[in-house]
Amino acid sequence: QVQLVVSGGGLVQAGGSLRLSCAASGRTFRRSPMCWFRPAPGKRREFVAAISWSGDTTRYADSLKGRFTISRDNAKNMVSLQMNSLKVEDTAVYYCAASTVDIVGVVNRPDYWGQGTQVTVSS
Repeated sequence: QVQLVVSGGGLVQAGGSLRLSCAASGRTFRRSPMCWFRPAPGKRREFVAAISWSGDTTRYADSLKGRFTISRDNAKNMVSLQMNSLKVEDTAVYYCAASTVDIVGVVNRPDYWGQGTQVTVSS
């Protein structure tokens, strides 16, 4: 069992930055790939970013690559999403998820979900 607690959301003006954190507990964390999602029109969720259990492999949505950066520190049981040059279109609830399998599994079929945190970007 992996428990995820997300923090760092808030209100920011367009062009600003926010850093989301996902604190994890459980013995499987060090071997768990992690992923960030947000809701999207016409879909249950939109992929944002993912990272392998070792941190050596990352994936991003094409529209976000270059602005968002995912990282992890297994010693601190923490995964982060650094969001720069934020746009109004980035406004959403962001969710942290984990998989017991691999990075493909966490993107397509996560096993655990955090509560989510609201990010609001104003113009």
